Amino acid sequence: MFCRPNILPAIVHPTKCCVNNSFSENVVPHIHPAHTTNINHVKFDHVHFFPQTQSVINEVSHQHFYGGGGPAAPTQVSPMGSPMAGPMGGPMGGPMGGPMGGPMVSPMGSHHGPRPGFKHMYR
Repeated sequence: MFCRPNILPAIVHPTKCCVNNSFSENVVPHIHPAHTTNINHVKFDHVHFFPQTQSVINEVSHQHFYGGGGPAAPTQVSPMGSPMAGPMGGPMGGPMGGPMGGPMVSPMGSHHGPRPGFKHMYR
């Protein structure tokens, strides 16, 4: 008697990859054009001069102090805003010609400022 073989399922193995390389030669022309530009440079040096002159100004001041006597009478103003008569007569005036009856002297005792016709140069 003859028995048939028992057939089992197939076992599949991973695929083996093979590569066949083929080569061909090709020529690709590459063209590299060039251009030369000649530039002529002209330079101008501008030299600036600043001549300077100097001058000197000597300023002189004088102070005059008057001894004796008391301070001038205080200014009195009426409620209407006009000067009232001072102790020496007239509106805060007197025989000496000043506004308070005395010579015209600054309360600080000096008068500073340029002489008439004196020119100042500012720096």
